[in-house]
Amino acid sequence: MLIYHNPRCSKSRQGLAILKDSNQDFEIVEYLKNPPSQDELSSIIKKLQIKPIELVRKNEAIWKEKYKGKDLTDEQIIKAMVENPKLIERPIVITNDKAILGRPPEIIKNIL
Repeated sequence: MLIYHNPRCSKSRQGLAILKDSNQDFEIVEYLKNPPSQDELSSIIKKLQIKPIELVRKNEAIWKEKYKGKDLTDEQIIKAMVENPKLIERPIVITNDKAILGRPPEIIKNIL
């Protein structure tokens, strides 16, 4: 199991606490330090069963300045998140074939 985590985000810290309380083995990926590749992010989005735009933090300044209001393809949205990992919504918890976006963090329990 993996958690894509940002230690500065309260929701991400809450999600991490839920995983720690579960007593299951998991790995922490601080995605701002180690951003996913385009292929990795595409795979995560597929496991989440969402459209790429649903994983974007639309209130981030970089989104508003560079991308908001543009007609972007899914691939362009994924590329924007790879180039600017701050745009990726968090936390994301991944098991072998499933993933869940911890918004709110309590729904992480559904994947455990």
